[in-house]
Amino acid sequence: MVKKTAAIDNIFRALADPTRRQVLERLGRGPASVSELAEPFSMALPSFVQHLAVLEECALVRSKKQGRVRTFELVPQTLQTAEDWLGRQRQLWQRRLDQLDDYLQSLKDKQS
Repeated sequence: MVKKTAAIDNIFRALADPTRRQVLERLGRGPASVSELAEPFSMALPSFVQHLAVLEECALVRSKKQGRVRTFELVPQTLQTAEDWLGRQRQLWQRRLDQLDDYLQSLKDKQS
């Protein structure tokens, strides 16, 4: 459980940064080289590569090196982990809100 919690924490920490989210959106259209991914951002390449390292550490992306070119691709299964966690939270809060609604309705019915 602790390992899974740490993995989810790392995923959400990576997703908290807008640059990394934009990189993931771009990779959703297909693999890309570091230079392609860095192009839209006005930051030094070493700084940008740190963002890629964070994404790779938590397994949101994986890279392959062919010759001198490193290419990154999305790992959708890792995003599924985050989506599953969010889904469980949504169900929990929906159930709680339904219970609150039932309780408030019963109070209203008693007053009538």
